[in-house]
Amino acid sequence: MDRILGIAVTWARRIGWAATGLVVTTGMAWADRPREWQLGMQDAVTPTQEKLAWLHDLLLIIITLITIFVLALLVYVCVRFRESRNPVPSKTSHNTILEVAWTAIPVVILVVIAIPSFQLLYFADRAVEPDMTIKVQAHQWYWSYEYPDEEIVFDSNMVPESELSDGQLRLLDVDNRMVVPVGKKVQVLVTTADVMHSFFMPAFGVQIYGTPGRINETWFQVDKAGVYYGQCNQICGLNHAYMPIVVEALEPAAYDAWLADAKTKFASDDSAAGRRLAAVASR
Repeated sequence: MDRILGIAVTWARRIGWAATGLVVTTGMAWADRPREWQLGMQDAVTPTQEKLAWLHDLLLIIITLITIFVLALLVYVCVRFRESRNPVPSKTSHNTILEVAWTAIPVVILVVIAIPSFQLLYFADRAVEPDMTIKVQAHQWYWSYEYPDEEIVFDSNMVPESELSDGQLRLLDVDNRMVVPVGKKVQVLVTTADVMHSFFMPAFGVQIYGTPGRINETWFQVDKAGVYYGQCNQICGLNHAYMPIVVEALEPAAYDAWLADAKTKFASDDSAAGRRLAAVASR
């Protein structure tokens, strides 16, 4: 008996640790960067991503109900119309009610999906009366950020694994982050200097392509201070996996302090162009 109790206690502890690990892992999954064994999307920190998450949940409910209904229908048909029960099959070829139903019901479902989909597309399309503008230019394989109203411009390169500091993330951290104020509507103009790239920020609900010869527009408004990670998700060449995006959202006072320093450090003059050329030459 003692041995049985000991085994039971041991397994109970294992199950408890497994459950605890699952809870912790699930909690970590909802974060501002990709996590190991992550399920679901990152936490929404912009109005666009909140609407995307809501639409995702709606679609999940709809597809689950459809799947359950189709499964139940298949089981019913297999049982009700099996050969042993129906040795002489029905020769019915048309049923007006059924034909109307399986045409009308999908149409209604598509309308239910289409209305919030189009609303979200127009909501996320472009900024209305933005508080600030940032121009993002993609290169093989790094990003350039320009704040035209503040006359600052700088490049953002991935930190090599050999130069990572404590707390920095492999393949995700950069030397210069895009910095934005919390609660401000940021207009983002995306273009590219060479091939197609993609500006993708999961926590923002933002994914837009940079296309040679044109400027594409998107926007976001970060409602929570923090550091958020994204990547180029358009296969753009040999080092496609090495051009991460890091956006740091600061409270207004902290952003003003950063901006004052950035105007000295990243002034958009001939020296900035020289820094970019030197960075390209060094690679």
